Amino acid sequence: MAQVEATTERIVAADAETVFDTLADYSGTRAELMPEQYSEYEVREGGDGEGTLVHWKLQATSKRVRDCLVEVTEPTDGELVEKDRNSSMVTTWRVTPAGEGRSRVVVATVWNGAGGIGGFFEKTFAPKGLARIHDALLARLATQVEK
Repeated sequence: MAQVEATTERIVAADAETVFDTLADYSGTRAELMPEQYSEYEVREGGDGEGTLVHWKLQATSKRVRDCLVEVTEPTDGELVEKDRNSSMVTTWRVTPAGEGRSRVVVATVWNGAGGIGGFFEKTFAPKGLARIHDALLARLATQVEK
């Protein structure tokens, strides 16, 4: 099994604290940021950053749906880590200042891919698909915080 990684970033015209707080608000704004590939979104514990447990289904392709139960931690300032209890998938969100009133948001997801020819295709195509999904979420985030 090879590790698969998808990384996306965006500069947002809002300060880092506002951007981070919006991402960490799982019981409020976060649900609004999720593009159509996410369904059955439900906060099961917490709801604001560290200690949150949230469920969703992620439809990465027309045939591939992941049932995710995600634990949220905040290992360092400006960082949210989402670990899926149902798989090896881990998504890390990093928000850092990027000049006056601007922030850089980097989202990176890693997981253990399949082996063999299926693994080759997963490693080749899955990061691009997930990057598109993350990019849509980041666009919604920008719209939300740049109001």
